[in-house]
Amino acid sequence: MTGYFISLVPLVGINILLALGLNVIAGFCGQISLGQAAFFGLGAYTSALLALAGWPFWMVLPVVTLVVGLSGVVVGLVSLRVRDDFLAVTTIAVNFLFLGIIRKNEFFGGEVGLAGIPASGLGQIGFAIFISVVVAVSIAFCVYLKKSWLGFAFASLAEDEAAARSIAIPVPVYKLTAFFIGCAMSGVAGFLYCYYSRFINPDAFGFLVSVSIVAIVVIGGIGSVAGVTAGAVLLTLFPEVFRFAGEYRQLIFGALLLLVMRFSPGGIAEIAMRVVERAGNRKAQIA
Repeated sequence: MTGYFISLVPLVGINILLALGLNVIAGFCGQISLGQAAFFGLGAYTSALLALAGWPFWMVLPVVTLVVGLSGVVVGLVSLRVRDDFLAVTTIAVNFLFLGIIRKNEFFGGEVGLAGIPASGLGQIGFAIFISVVVAVSIAFCVYLKKSWLGFAFASLAEDEAAARSIAIPVPVYKLTAFFIGCAMSGVAGFLYCYYSRFINPDAFGFLVSVSIVAIVVIGGIGSVAGVTAGAVLLTLFPEVFRFAGEYRQLIFGALLLLVMRFSPGGIAEIAMRVVERAGNRKAQIA
């Protein structure tokens, strides 16, 4: 049983990184992205190709982070010309374009995918600890980012881009920075997935994966680091907790999502704030 729970740590960590990455782009900077699975997949495929070419585990990570981050900048260039729904459609197209390329190219394993990826060499427990450290550093970074001058610049773009331009904020620079950071984090998630699964194929990076990442961010509370993290943990462990329900798990999952969005549009973060406020009010009444 202990081994089973340890095996879930990588899945939870990967989803936290994916959610945090999207949260930087959409939650902090207000840029809609519905194609994060493409960057997740790019990180995984880049990691797999480098690992199969004999690159050591520790050298693959920085290369993947840089490659996927720069790819995010390329897509971010589109955000300089389109906004809102048009940007959402564009990022969806990026996801399908990525899938089309890897499915039709034997260099990437085609429909079959890539197998025989070398192990990380850390062992199951060591790999779980490594992922936990990466996730902890990423959470701390996002908390710092949100409170930094860069985070305030992101917030100004999300609130009113025209107003941000009027006070001489270099909007293009900050948009591209948000895409670099958010996509790089998705690339790191892909790197971890590659070494966790040791087999990758296109099905793991389809559009439904992008939708799942969006669901985690929305249910957690867009813009909230703690809420998004909690959302990732909850939605990752949900299928395991309700495994006894069999085929009814999806029905229960959908019902819970509807209830959360109906009664708490701000997600888990809003629920937590309500609880804290009520607890504070009760203490004040007692005092």
